Amino acid sequence: MDERLKTNLAHWNDSVAIHERSAMYRLEEFKQGRISLRAIEREEVGDVRGKSLLHLQCHFGLDTLSWARLGANVTGLDFSDKAIDLARQLAAELKLDARFVCAPIEDAARALDGQYDIVFTSYGALCWLPSIPEWAKVSVNFVKPGGIFYIAEFHPLTQCFDNDNPRELKSRVSYFETRMQEWPPGPDYTDRVTLHQSGTHEWMYTTGGVVSALIDAGLQIEFLHEFPRCTFKIFPFMKPDGDGWWRIDGDPIPLLFSIRARKPR
Repeated sequence: MDERLKTNLAHWNDSVAIHERSAMYRLEEFKQGRISLRAIEREEVGDVRGKSLLHLQCHFGLDTLSWARLGANVTGLDFSDKAIDLARQLAAELKLDARFVCAPIEDAARALDGQYDIVFTSYGALCWLPSIPEWAKVSVNFVKPGGIFYIAEFHPLTQCFDNDNPRELKSRVSYFETRMQEWPPGPDYTDRVTLHQSGTHEWMYTTGGVVSALIDAGLQIEFLHEFPRCTFKIFPFMKPDGDGWWRIDGDPIPLLFSIRARKPR
């Protein structure tokens, strides 16, 4: 693991304790049976009962375990050893059948074997990847012929604007920026107060780049959807819509996108 990813690993290991107690993750409600998945993922992935599902970059496994509650045979992978430790603890405590593996996605082929009916990833995964084409190749290798790859993710336009501006969208960086973004230690996204001890290294991505990488890796795109709502308050001026989502008045930009793609038989 190079030094950039080691820094990111320190950040995400630091995040686990913060997120475990965060109101955003609603862990105690999850222990009482809540499904953490949003309607977008559940509807677009479809019925998972009896299917094998690999969740890449699973953090501490709430979505992975939610798929297990919905009947999938699940495996979660993440590079944070502290996140995987907590995921395993939760699976044991809740008596959910799930396997969790600790490895960076670049080493997934060595850490996992076999293929899956569904390969899944979501929200906040892509900005941590130095190479979208390499990520696509690794991900697609785990999809069974006839199986699907699915991603729901923050729209790359959300990375282009200053998320500290209190009143309006203000451009921060070009949509087509390719240089790595290096950030000093700052507050966690769950409360904007709790400070991290480690900075991060992040990379921009584009919807076109993601779609092209998945096609080049051998998938057939079934749909690309864009949404004017978000899972949390990225910008200070966003407002709740009453259905658990956050929006910007007038819906000026897409905030999320999703892709489902299938591997030919």
